[in-house]
Amino acid sequence: MVEDVELNRLYWHSRRGMLELDVLLVPFVKEVYQHLNDVDREVYRKLLECEDQDMFGWFMERSESQDPELQRMVRMILDRVQPK
Repeated sequence: MVEDVELNRLYWHSRRGMLELDVLLVPFVKEVYQHLNDVDREVYRKLLECEDQDMFGWFMERSESQDPELQRMVRMILDRVQPK
């Protein structure tokens, strides 16, 4: 189980100040993060260390991360909000 302190910290780190990222990352950390396995939690934390402009490109599907695990996490987040 994820501790409240960790969730609060991740919530604030997920708020990037760029609306396009905030509307994807904040709901993900609130609704999904606690249900992820340890590997995916680590990948999400690694994603938060990336530059906003890089993430913006990935989430707008203008580019892809060179790291397959990061790209998998981006896809996981996008799959939650994009119609199938």
